Amino acid sequence: MKSLTTFNLLLVIVLGCFWGSCSERKQDSGIAVPQNDVSSYLGQWTFDFGQRSVGWLQVRQEVGYLDADLMWGGGGVFYGLPYVYVAGGDLYLGRNSRSTVLTRDGGGQPLLSRSYPAWIELTREGDSISGYYLSPKVDGTGLDSIYIRGAKLPEMQPAPDLSKLSFGEPVRLIRNNDDLTGWRLIEEDLKNGWTMNDGVLTNNPVQTEGEEHIRYGNLRTEDVYEDFNLKLEVNAPRGSNSGVYLRGMYEVQVADSYDRPLDWGGSMGAIFTRITPTVKAEKPAGEWQDLDITLYKRHITVKLNGVTIIENQPVYGATGGAIQSDITAPGPIYLQGDHTAISYRNIVLTPIIN
Repeated sequence: MKSLTTFNLLLVIVLGCFWGSCSERKQDSGIAVPQNDVSSYLGQWTFDFGQRSVGWLQVRQEVGYLDADLMWGGGGVFYGLPYVYVAGGDLYLGRNSRSTVLTRDGGGQPLLSRSYPAWIELTREGDSISGYYLSPKVDGTGLDSIYIRGAKLPEMQPAPDLSKLSFGEPVRLIRNNDDLTGWRLIEEDLKNGWTMNDGVLTNNPVQTEGEEHIRYGNLRTEDVYEDFNLKLEVNAPRGSNSGVYLRGMYEVQVADSYDRPLDWGGSMGAIFTRITPTVKAEKPAGEWQDLDITLYKRHITVKLNGVTIIENQPVYGATGGAIQSDITAPGPIYLQGDHTAISYRNIVLTPIIN
């Protein structure tokens, strides 16, 4: 577990009390609050914040201390937070502090820099949590805050028996070989780099040298789906980085990883920062590759080029870039388009009906 300096810990406690999160303030309101009920926060939680941003939290009781893992918005899962504690019935989670240069000399060299804490305060009501992400403004004039609301995740069940699955009729997600029928951008205000030509769906997020950076959007299906098998072909150019999101929640990594060792952040077929493939099965950059993915009861199987690289493994929560947090809700297939060029074809989804 990472430790705080005495100064930072005192700062967090003082600021927390100032914002009305200490037990004395709650007792004044007439609400009976257990002082240090750690057990009520143990387990996994899924939550929403901001616009289309999703998070995941796991609070763990270790020997002699609490620990927690956090997925916040677009990043990966951060395993082990700087600090975790319960006080006055609230849960406090530390995030890495922000280091900011406040002044520079005439030559551009830093003269003064400071490190500002950032933390999360959460309150539980039954199986729901709510609270704020808090971060002091660098000019000293207050706190920036983001509202958080979520729910406790049910316990993960044992791996299902995939041999007993029943399937419905296959759905071809490329409906028209020459346009984007059945697809739309998630972010309507961003540029669309996606085109369909002769049945090949291609993203080409071009950046023009010397001009302002252009932000490109992610592409999703109009329709939503529950559990399913998804087959597709993908062509990953040299240095490419994309992803296929299942139900808008779980990213199957798509990348040029032929010359890289296995890892859960960049290997083709990995579940981003959650599940590492057991074996390499990639082809070199620029070749068409086959992905065969089954999502059923929060368990994922991935076959890459005919080789099973992830076999019926649990996926405990959303991955970075998810657009929904409710694990029971149907969701779209979405293709990451804000990174690099990528091409897909022959995308077929077969729903699981039992």
